Amino acid sequence: MLFGKRARFGLRFVAAAAAAVALAGLTPASAAEKVVKIGTEGAYPPFNAIDAGGQLYGFDVDIAKALCEKMKVKCEFVTQDWDGIIPALQAKKFDAIVASMAITDERKKVVDFSDKYYDTPTQFVSVKSAGITETTPAALKGKALGAQSATIQADLLEALYKESTIKLYATVDELYADLASGRVDAGLVDKTVTYTWLETPPGACCAFAGPEMFEPKSILGNGVGIAVRKGDTELLTALNKAIAEILADGTYKTINDKYFPFSIY
Repeated sequence: MLFGKRARFGLRFVAAAAAAVALAGLTPASAAEKVVKIGTEGAYPPFNAIDAGGQLYGFDVDIAKALCEKMKVKCEFVTQDWDGIIPALQAKKFDAIVASMAITDERKKVVDFSDKYYDTPTQFVSVKSAGITETTPAALKGKALGAQSATIQADLLEALYKESTIKLYATVDELYADLASGRVDAGLVDKTVTYTWLETPPGACCAFAGPEMFEPKSILGNGVGIAVRKGDTELLTALNKAIAEILADGTYKTINDKYFPFSIY
């Protein structure tokens, strides 16, 4: 993957220094500083969201910053609607996606993934008044089920819950709003994200239902990774090295503990 042409400098020693510190494909801000543009949604708390002051925050954001520090590059964040996040990567709007994207065989056809940086089960969350205890396709026949569009949860509903009414939402917050108002009976969600929502007043409407789901892997994937453009092996190698480093030196645990009372790796 190419991130842009390296600037040329008249002095040989400057050019040599830039080459010595360059990570292939990283756009230089100067001879000593490189920039990696990180794409994220900004609408998926507590992983990536925008606060009242317009600042990005969340687990994904902190992980990306830690990885950039290990790679000795500067992070620049770009927010992008989830539905268009892979096309935006391919169009070079940014260099990597750090947005809680599950590693699936279908996505691997169009992007390359880093090693996982966290894992989380999929699970149904239901309106308490619906009385849902079983979550098999047969048990939820005829029910209104929701998921965020273009997610593994949406793919699973469409593949296995064909006799239910399926509603897809642009953001997970829109799904939560319909759950709280009773417009859907249950939603299929990332458990770690929804665990946080259930602790808020609107989330009092609902509770997890049925077992945690990790299968089928062909749909639900193998953990969450960082997506880069196909063939960007040098950036991918740098990211994997940085992931291993933050796991080994305690940086990952510090970030994990900031957001969750349990390990999500």
